[in-house]
Amino acid sequence: MHAAADGGLARIRVPGGRLTSAQLGEVADAASDCGTGVIELTSRANVQVRGLGGGSRFAARMADAGLLPSATHERVRNILASPLTGCDTEGTLDAGPLVTELDLRLCGTPALAALPGRFLFALDDGRGDVAWLGPDAGILPTGPGEAALILAGADSGLRVPAGSAVTALLTAAEAFLTEPAVEQARAWRIGELPGCAERVAAAVEAALETRSAAPARLSRAVTRREPVGIVEQPGGRAALGVAVPLGRLTSAQARLLADLASGGEARLTPWRGVVLPGLTPGEAAAARALVEEAGLVTDPGSPWTGVTACTGRPGCAKSLADVQADATRATTSTTRTGTLPVHWAGCERRCGRPRGRVADVVATAAGYRVDLDGRSLECADIEETAAVVTALRGET
Repeated sequence: MHAAADGGLARIRVPGGRLTSAQLGEVADAASDCGTGVIELTSRANVQVRGLGGGSRFAARMADAGLLPSATHERVRNILASPLTGCDTEGTLDAGPLVTELDLRLCGTPALAALPGRFLFALDDGRGDVAWLGPDAGILPTGPGEAALILAGADSGLRVPAGSAVTALLTAAEAFLTEPAVEQARAWRIGELPGCAERVAAAVEAALETRSAAPARLSRAVTRREPVGIVEQPGGRAALGVAVPLGRLTSAQARLLADLASGGEARLTPWRGVVLPGLTPGEAAAARALVEEAGLVTDPGSPWTGVTACTGRPGCAKSLADVQADATRATTSTTRTGTLPVHWAGCERRCGRPRGRVADVVATAAGYRVDLDGRSLECADIEETAAVVTALRGET
């Protein structure tokens, strides 16, 4: 539990973003019973529940739902995975079993409880959607039975057997913990330490007793692949990708998604959305209509796709504006869409900002400042800010 301006704040780690429908339903019910019913999705495909008054009661319910399997390792269970893995033919590897293996072995290694809470793992299934989201240690399949080891968000140059992927990731984490700056609590991420990625790669190479260096490293690029709409699955099934405006669900919306997850699972995405896999085509079509009616988004061309925001006022005492309300006002006032992501922030910390090229809309004492590509424009009011953001998003 953390103290926030709007009450207690709890973060629930969800490795690979995977929740059973029962677990999502329990999060929805407990958020309402123990707090104000505000549920936030994070850029690490985790969940935050706000406005909690009964923290211990909420924690007990999450533990009973199987969402707190390790008291010692709870803060380090930060694992991204391709949300559509196993749902279509684009990925070359089903990352689902690797998520389970990594979480179990991570929690089963006492020394790894010392990892900083910001250390991030990523299991990309080959489509390139999460490998470049800045993980400390990740994998990206590059061929049959082979994967690139990603360190500090970039290709390390090391290729590891796919069957040893989890071992490689855990070895990387263990090597990071031996860095003096980490032992002295002066560093949280591999990328914060000069030369650390190279030292970690060498440790992995030695532990696996293999030498498989790529002739050329993969280019580092961020590809936004937010799954929105109906995605056909093999075997006549379908997955429904749902965008959640500003990543904030009400308890009622979360309960609806849990009830619609007839495949037994809901997957949270790093873009603050939800995927419901394993539906029949009829179920997917019916679910699409219901979630749209509930205020969620299933149209890839919606102005909401690519728009994110921090908590802002009144939930954050450091915020200079109610950015959730202002972002909603600006987004609903236009039908223009574009590929440019936009992040609304209540202060210079820019919490929750996605990686890559993003238009930052930062609250100031006098209004908002819009930053993009090293240039800034001061806006006096929300109308001017909305007009600038709309113009930027209309770029080709």
